[in-house]
Amino acid sequence: MMDPNCIFCKICAGEIPSQKVYEDEDLLAFRDINPQAPVHVLVVPKSHFATLAEMDAAQAELLKKCFVRIPHIAQAAGLKDGYRLIINQGKDAGQTVFHLHIHLLGGAPMGEKML
Repeated sequence: MMDPNCIFCKICAGEIPSQKVYEDEDLLAFRDINPQAPVHVLVVPKSHFATLAEMDAAQAELLKKCFVRIPHIAQAAGLKDGYRLIINQGKDAGQTVFHLHIHLLGGAPMGEKML
């Protein structure tokens, strides 16, 4: 399921270019255009849903596949000493694109603080 008004759906469909890091039939990983760390990759299920609360059983399987692939994506991106994963859920959490996505951040020490 795609949303024709969603920027991430358009990126997944190839309508908007991106710096792809990984792609298969179910997910796309690409470099964030506004990186918050030396390595900042977005891992996006190709099925459109905005938040975990909207996810159905099939989309939960896609999310599981994302988490299985993330260690391989991180390694390919050169993240050998660790990385951070973030999933923003809703406006108050800082979600700006309402298509569920996972931020994969690394390439520098981040410390323990979250904010």
